[in-house]
Amino acid sequence: MADTLLDDVGGLLREAADQAVLPLFRKLDDDDVAEKAPGDLVTVADRAAEELISAGLRRLRPGSVVVGEEAVADDPGLLRHLRGSGDVWLVDPIDGTGNFAAGRRPFALMVALLTDGEPAAAWVLDPLADTLAMARADAGTYLGGRPVRTDDAPSAPGDLRGAAMFRFLPSPARARVEAGGARLGELLPGQHCAGREYLDVLTGDQQFVLFWRTLPWDHAPGTLLVRAAGGVARRFDGTEYHPADEGHGLLVAANERVWTAVRDALLGGA
Repeated sequence: MADTLLDDVGGLLREAADQAVLPLFRKLDDDDVAEKAPGDLVTVADRAAEELISAGLRRLRPGSVVVGEEAVADDPGLLRHLRGSGDVWLVDPIDGTGNFAAGRRPFALMVALLTDGEPAAAWVLDPLADTLAMARADAGTYLGGRPVRTDDAPSAPGDLRGAAMFRFLPSPARARVEAGGARLGELLPGQHCAGREYLDVLTGDQQFVLFWRTLPWDHAPGTLLVRAAGGVARRFDGTEYHPADEGHGLLVAANERVWTAVRDALLGGA
């Protein structure tokens, strides 16, 4: 992978934010927002940003395949490419569309590159915070242009701060996680933006985050960012997360010790 690719895609995300997303923040009309499914919003900014990002990625890697969230809504068959050969891009043009549509922060723009079915690089941009994280699987993670590691995060349960996405958790699991939160330092309800949750693990603002729903464009970028920084991203049963795998439940942690401590506290060892 060319060393310039990280900067090129990072620049593309900033361009999409500046041209297609931020000009419409808190300026959407009612007919600029639609529901793809109950509670699943899409805005004109999502579509415009995905078109801009997708075109730019194809220019950077001619012959590559782009699997965007909004494109998959129109053609679910695109997901077959996640196990394919060659270069495949996963794009979430606005992660946290509900926040964006309501005029709230945070939201993020996210891209992951899969090569021959395996995550190879990732980007997450929070444009309002001007925070960009980038990673290559073989070269580590960069936050604000500087290498970042999460190996030395605290791992004593009482020192741990993190989030659980309760919205999609089924009732039995939700009750267990809520009760287990008392064993940790602080359990937060989440920000409705997976990209921001991953960034907060990298910055050290939190040491873990738990999800139930695991759509590939929501988690392929962030899981690679955290793993390349020394972190862990696994299903509740300990299986390593892969973007093409169907299923539910994902626990992401700053390091192995944190993952084990949080799994034991919130999931009872699963």
